[in-house]
Amino acid sequence: MKKTVVGLNGSPRKNWNTATLLERALEGAAAAGARTELIHLDDLTFRGCSSCFECKRKGGPSYGRCALRDELTPLLERLPAADAIFFASPVYIGAESAQMRAFMERFLFPYIAYSQTTPSLYPKKIPAGFIYTMNVTEEQAAMIGFDRHFDVTDFALQRVFGSSERLLCTDTCQFDDYSAFTSDMFDAAAKRQRRLENFPEDCRKAFAMGERFALAP
Repeated sequence: MKKTVVGLNGSPRKNWNTATLLERALEGAAAAGARTELIHLDDLTFRGCSSCFECKRKGGPSYGRCALRDELTPLLERLPAADAIFFASPVYIGAESAQMRAFMERFLFPYIAYSQTTPSLYPKKIPAGFIYTMNVTEEQAAMIGFDRHFDVTDFALQRVFGSSERLLCTDTCQFDDYSAFTSDMFDAAAKRQRRLENFPEDCRKAFAMGERFALAP
């Protein structure tokens, strides 16, 4: 039976750095024989957690799942059928996009049980990966402390799914034409050159990650 690998794009852009890397990851999974699906979260109208705690109410009708009903609900209901999941987001002010953060609150939190014996209510263990894209360099990200936030997200994914892997794409090229935007702190030519020379390697890593996820037992 073919495995299903789902990619969740937390960027509002459907054809730039984040979406491209996610597409490469899904291409790698497809090359390994998996069925793939790409979902753009920005296409859906939804909000974050309302802190109703109905997902944790003993014996309640929404125990272990989000009680809110909106355009995200059908996706939340079918995601547990996936055999691997990729999250992908640009980094905005040191964290995921608002779309991705709201999605994680609604998707992950209901499966995190306040229990010492059963920390996760997710129905199975699957590979989970997070692809981050960011304008800062790898050195700047470390200096600012981005890794601390990424570690927290890794912890949440590991707790729910049993594993977590991340891919960082740094020093990204944000615009086709830097002269059209206030961006004089950047070397536009260097940004474009890095995208030509380094971004293909990031795409290769994403492809390989997709292959590994599809072939995982």
